[in-house]
Amino acid sequence: MNAGSTLARTLDALRDSDLGLRITVCDGGSTDDTVAIAQQAGATVVTVSTAGRGPQLAAGATDGSAPWILFLHADTVLGTGWNAVVRSFTSRKTNAGRAGYFRLRFDTSDPRARRVERLATLRCRLLGLPYGDQGLLISRALYEYLDGFKPLPLMEDVEFVRRIGARNLVALDAEAVTSAVRYERDGWLRRPLRNLGCLSLYFLGMSPRTLQRLYGR
Repeated sequence: MNAGSTLARTLDALRDSDLGLRITVCDGGSTDDTVAIAQQAGATVVTVSTAGRGPQLAAGATDGSAPWILFLHADTVLGTGWNAVVRSFTSRKTNAGRAGYFRLRFDTSDPRARRVERLATLRCRLLGLPYGDQGLLISRALYEYLDGFKPLPLMEDVEFVRRIGARNLVALDAEAVTSAVRYERDGWLRRPLRNLGCLSLYFLGMSPRTLQRLYGR
């Protein structure tokens, strides 16, 4: 995925923290300046031969050895105060068996975005299903115990959080500000309906590879 237009902002927010993060960018075959931006920011770049977020997330996790892992999409910027929230969550021993996710926010003032954000909050509260664009903070011990992300071309986030379990997911008090490009391109009604259809078919047993052929990313 080409992430050159958004990656610098994502990395800047991470570098501004006082957590001593080791940042890894997993590249699945970009053709723009994604790799150059990552290297310039001091991030470790891991090249993944199989494109798709599932293989990329899995590769990122195996690259490091830190006791906590923060998964984040390249078009998502963590909002004000996120580092204090992360520090608080990771400092509590009781959270070693839980995972945290951020509050979804789109980088647009469009009022339709606020509606989708509220629906995402409701989905998380009722179903325990945060999506990957909300980030995921998890201890390495729990990640490895659950055997991590599967190399799926689609639905890798849903598949993994279902194994974590709704009771073990915690809403963190900070925002994950993600790009609104896909919603502006596909429509603020059509895109959520597409996502809902994809999720429903997955729950009914359709394979992620078939879903990818039907819906793509």
